[in-house]
Amino acid sequence: MEQLVEFISNHYYLAGAWALLFLMLVMSWLSGATSGVKMVSSHDLTMLVNRSNGHVVDTRAIADFNKGRITDSIHLPMDKISSGQFGVLENKKADPIVIVCNTGMTAKGAAKQMSKAGFEQVSVLQGGIQGWISASLPIVKK
Repeated sequence: MEQLVEFISNHYYLAGAWALLFLMLVMSWLSGATSGVKMVSSHDLTMLVNRSNGHVVDTRAIADFNKGRITDSIHLPMDKISSGQFGVLENKKADPIVIVCNTGMTAKGAAKQMSKAGFEQVSVLQGGIQGWISASLPIVKK
């Protein structure tokens, strides 16, 4: 314990950086555990669509969406979600909805906004469309 105090007093920038990283890790874990939005795997997505009438919402740019998308996915860009324009999803607030982006990072924000707008079962695909493709799952190209 004495060495720890000596280390911290000699290297307070390094000790502060480690404390900040630890705090960020704990906050990230807590926000994920208490969030109403859950992450689903590609297998879970398939089960939601096939068994629970789930809907896939793709938030990528239209050019990326046209290059390849999950079958029967609905294109809804982030700017429309931000402004509360949910289009065909307005009457499907009780159905499971899985948000898909390129890597699964930006979809979390869209899922939180949809959850605040009253959608009951909003999830995010882990790894996004890149995770879907790397799992060798089919995509539609048109």
